[in-house]
Amino acid sequence: MAKRRLPIGLQTFRKLREQNCYYVDKTAYIERLLDEGTHYFLSRPRRFGKSLFLDTLKELFEGNEPLFAGLRIHAGWEWSVRHPVVRLDFGSGHFGEPGKLHANLAAQLDGLEQAAGVRPRYDTAPERFGYLIRSLHERRGQPVAVLVDEYDKPILDALETPAVARANRDYLRGVYAVIKSSDAHVRFTFLTGVSKFSKVSLFSDLNNLTDITLDAAYSSICGYTEGDLDTVFAPELDGLDRERVRDWYNGYSWLGDETVYNPFDVLLLLRRRKFAAHWFETGTPAFLVDTLFERRVSSVSLEEMVGTEDLLSAFDVERIGTEALLFQTGYLTITGEEELGGMPLYRLGYPNREVRQSLNRVLLRRLVQDAERQTAHSIRLARLLKANDCAGLQKLFHACFASIPYEWHTNNDIARYEGYYASVFYSYFAALGYDIVVEESSGRGRLDMAVRTGGHVYLFEFKVVETAPPGSALAQLQARGYADKYRGRGEPIHLIGVEFSRETRNVTAFEVADG
Repeated sequence: MAKRRLPIGLQTFRKLREQNCYYVDKTAYIERLLDEGTHYFLSRPRRFGKSLFLDTLKELFEGNEPLFAGLRIHAGWEWSVRHPVVRLDFGSGHFGEPGKLHANLAAQLDGLEQAAGVRPRYDTAPERFGYLIRSLHERRGQPVAVLVDEYDKPILDALETPAVARANRDYLRGVYAVIKSSDAHVRFTFLTGVSKFSKVSLFSDLNNLTDITLDAAYSSICGYTEGDLDTVFAPELDGLDRERVRDWYNGYSWLGDETVYNPFDVLLLLRRRKFAAHWFETGTPAFLVDTLFERRVSSVSLEEMVGTEDLLSAFDVERIGTEALLFQTGYLTITGEEELGGMPLYRLGYPNREVRQSLNRVLLRRLVQDAERQTAHSIRLARLLKANDCAGLQKLFHACFASIPYEWHTNNDIARYEGYYASVFYSYFAALGYDIVVEESSGRGRLDMAVRTGGHVYLFEFKVVETAPPGSALAQLQARGYADKYRGRGEPIHLIGVEFSRETRNVTAFEVADG
């Protein structure tokens, strides 16, 4: 198979097809959508191919047949029928200030009206939008395809200014309500964005949307599967360690039979031949990190969050659920599902190494507030583990806690709890990409943290001396026999009991024994 162009940054279906780029055929999903309904909503994290999918829909409804040659939908589509398309895209511009949304939407409607030759009769956006849809149907003789890209960006941009966010949300509610009231003139609707706002708050009048965000049949509608890499991108895989590719970038799940890769990560890896946080580095919102700190969410707990479908959808200006925020933005994904009392329950966790390593690095930087010092500590930790220098680890972590500004402790009572100290340890190890298991259950209790690296196993037990029962952390680690599970591996095991004082805000004991 001959090599093609990697479509990095391309969101235009026409360019991708005409420039002989690699393309993962998603048109089978379009066939299914059209067979099953009319009005759809999809939430996916940024850079997952949502805009490209919308542009594919646009070209299809406009009947641009040559672009679809060889694709799944080509044989079954009626190419003689062409539908007018109204596409709104809120991806450009910033909407954090009052009036920005009104101006942006007015400009978009101006362009759509001019292209269609429609002279507006109304001044307000909802009325103009509705009139445009009706006019296109009447002029073209075919109902309209309505496509909305990044429907939620005007709200997300303003989350740090709640009054503006609420105003933008309420304004959009009126605009989106037009789609339902224009149902007789609409052939197909598809709205997509990063977040899933409550239907009550944003879609109360557009209540006929089918949400396919957690529909297993559409779990791979965006993103690349393992099979996609093996077939479509086969010419580019030579020399890459597939297991390492999987560890770094696979792992996203929306309840389907298989997990998917972030397309942006895959394309950058294939071009640069370098494992790095390609997706993460394109922009992690400060709002996310600030929210985690404000809510005292420990980094350890991110490995074991649980939520219902309602909880994963608890996203609105007045109420942004922590689980929903992390899941919808792509920093956590569904790692398991069970039923509890007839209600589905979803376990959440990091999708892959890229996210776990990068997010913990950002959390550490926010905590230490000194990037150079935090980086120096991480480098020192890696070298100490490579040398299996446990005595050096004690000195390092004493320095790590000492580097956290005093003001952080005085403004946060989270530092009173064991979870805080464990989180600092965890984030330093996770930021280096080590194999970590936290809160691992056994018949005798729960091990706080296990780290495997360099052919060694390190088992940690943490304790805050002011609140814990008598006895050392190491003695507890030994008494509960946590090492038994790991002995079959044949790797050296190191038991490390770490004790902290909330008065000194630092390590007071660091005992090590062989396991």
